[in-house]
Amino acid sequence: METVEGGVCAAKGFYAAGTEAGVKYKNRKDMALIYSEKPCVCAGTFTSNVVKAAPVIWDKAVVENASCARAVVVNSGIANACTGKEGMDCCERTAAAAGRALDIPAESVLIGSTGVIGMQIPVDRIEAGIEKLAAAKERSVMAAQAAAEAIMTTDTVDKQAAVRFEIGGRTVTMGGMCKGSGMIHPNMCTMLAFVTCDIAIDKALLRKAVRESVTDSFNMISVDGDTSTNDTFLFLANGMAENPVLTEENEDYRTFTEALSYINTTLAKKMAGDGEGATALFETRVVGAKTKEEARILSKSVICSSLTKAAVFGHDANFGRILCALGYAGVDFDPEKVDLYFLSGEDRMHIYGNGRACDYSEEEATRILSQPEVTVLVDMHRGEAEATAWGCDLSYEYVKINADYRS
Repeated sequence: METVEGGVCAAKGFYAAGTEAGVKYKNRKDMALIYSEKPCVCAGTFTSNVVKAAPVIWDKAVVENASCARAVVVNSGIANACTGKEGMDCCERTAAAAGRALDIPAESVLIGSTGVIGMQIPVDRIEAGIEKLAAAKERSVMAAQAAAEAIMTTDTVDKQAAVRFEIGGRTVTMGGMCKGSGMIHPNMCTMLAFVTCDIAIDKALLRKAVRESVTDSFNMISVDGDTSTNDTFLFLANGMAENPVLTEENEDYRTFTEALSYINTTLAKKMAGDGEGATALFETRVVGAKTKEEARILSKSVICSSLTKAAVFGHDANFGRILCALGYAGVDFDPEKVDLYFLSGEDRMHIYGNGRACDYSEEEATRILSQPEVTVLVDMHRGEAEATAWGCDLSYEYVKINADYRS
């Protein structure tokens, strides 16, 4: 597997564009397009929040019922959530406008929205933006960059990844982009993410791969514990690599899932590290658990703990907060058999074991916790299972950003 440039345009047959439509923001790109010149097999996962945005409802219907997907239209600034019939009408008009501009069926158009909840989208601006996107679309690194920038809200950087690998003697390419910085607490999932691939694959098999990959990537991150109304992950595969169609879980399928895991984990970590107001990516790796699910629960509990996140921000080696978060996670274990370590780069420090604090240097611990990427390693000594979760520290800036988000 080789990493490459190009994001959602890296795979054959996929085009992208980003443009300024004035949906809510001024003087910045706020609409993006992904387009495939060939029909795509599509899979997706969506928010578990009972309150679902109109685009989520629309996309679920397309993924489940449409014969194929051809395009994704995304706007930032306004979420089109809690908008009633007008919100669904907006989706219908968006799809119809994209269908006309791209000469594709409206029912093959997927939609994403992100931004303020409760505001109505000015559909005329969306329709005008689609015309601009259709005219500007191209297969290039720059086009993928423009699309990735256009879906940002409070994100400070665009988030992209792409890889190339071999399937059945053919070269296959996969690329993706995502956005997410606040209201991040995946329960599939909390953000917008779009992955394109030129692989030929059976739809049922693709759905299985997507579901399992999301569980160990996007569903293992958290910024603030809030599950969004607009969570959407979409995977489009147009078959233009012309590999033998993947229909079973063989060695080629495992190669595909490894690539998918790399893309999704890379994008997920980019989101966690770019959490609103964050100064550090905060990773918790749990090893020695009885089951995979137990490891997931424990690692997520630590990275979701506000007190632990605050300690990371303050570079404070307060291991009691980590143990506390493990203790209320809902897993029964013996705390005297747990070992805790701080890791960053080549540095590794044993901070807790045998039921008590280890003899460590507070100054050295502070130095480790001051790095831009910090890991807590938890060894449960209960089995062979492990899992990793990603979050970020909790800073003063997070409150400032969210105190006046609507304005």
